[in-house]
Amino acid sequence: MYLPIRPIFFLLLLCSTATLSAQQDAGFTKYIFNGLAYNPAYAGSNEHLSAHLIHRRQWIGLEGAPVSSSLSVHSPLKKEKIALGFNFIGDQVGPLSAGEFAFSYVYRVKVNERWRLAAGLQGSVYFWASDATRLILNNRNDDVFFVNTSVFRPNFGAGLYLSSERGYVGLSCPRMLEDEIALFSGNGRNFRHYYLTAGWVFPLREEDIVFRPTLLLKGAGIFSKVRESKNAGSPTAVDIDAAFGFFKTFWIGAAYRGAVQRSRSSDDSADLWAAWYLRNGLRLGIAYDFTVSDIRKATNSGSAELMLGYEFDIKVKKVATPRYF
Repeated sequence: MYLPIRPIFFLLLLCSTATLSAQQDAGFTKYIFNGLAYNPAYAGSNEHLSAHLIHRRQWIGLEGAPVSSSLSVHSPLKKEKIALGFNFIGDQVGPLSAGEFAFSYVYRVKVNERWRLAAGLQGSVYFWASDATRLILNNRNDDVFFVNTSVFRPNFGAGLYLSSERGYVGLSCPRMLEDEIALFSGNGRNFRHYYLTAGWVFPLREEDIVFRPTLLLKGAGIFSKVRESKNAGSPTAVDIDAAFGFFKTFWIGAAYRGAVQRSRSSDDSADLWAAWYLRNGLRLGIAYDFTVSDIRKATNSGSAELMLGYEFDIKVKKVATPRYF
């Protein structure tokens, strides 16, 4: 089955022009190690069984700062048009913890000899929990802060992922349902989150040295029915990454994370990372963020990530054109 490629690109880019706000999801510097966390249609894109783990400590040295972990497993089935995926994300921020278990079903079709379009559906269960005993209070007589709360909610999402051996573009909304979340003495809101991702590989010396720029736009609240004002939540976030790959084994890169609406926010971080792809299928990586926002005044340290992955089909290492995403 073949589909026209230009209309698909136009549709994906048109949908991305909307203003997004209210960041709530856990964020990772090396999101490319776990595309399934942001787009259910990413499942099966490596063309074999893949598993990846990311652990992140944000603003090291700042008490109560976010600690996040992500685990994904995905693979195409024997019928290559179908792929399945599982993803877990856990997030701890001071007295609040959150997490999500998500399962993805993907249907894939060939656009032409180079490009494949994947449409993914996701079913998930997410939770929030508050532990008021971890709070440092001036008034210990306020009983409302001694009531712990836990909330569980089902949800569903969808995404599109257009990819080739050289590039990709994706658009997704992993959680489409919105609801109120009661934590401590007030209510919060679970907003829809939207993601646009894109990347391309440029060979510099055949396949021995390549240059790979990638882009991630993320935000929430564009179609929310409950918005106190047009400035509710946080502005659209942008993550731009530029990496060099050497001999299909070693990667080194730099990234920038900030806001699109500069009048409402500031720069967030400048990042450095490195990764090593072993021939037995093992992947190792590390990233460090240099905080450039005002929160750097509260901590002298940045944020760090550790990444571990495994590609179970070792035969893929023998193909002429390796997977870059």
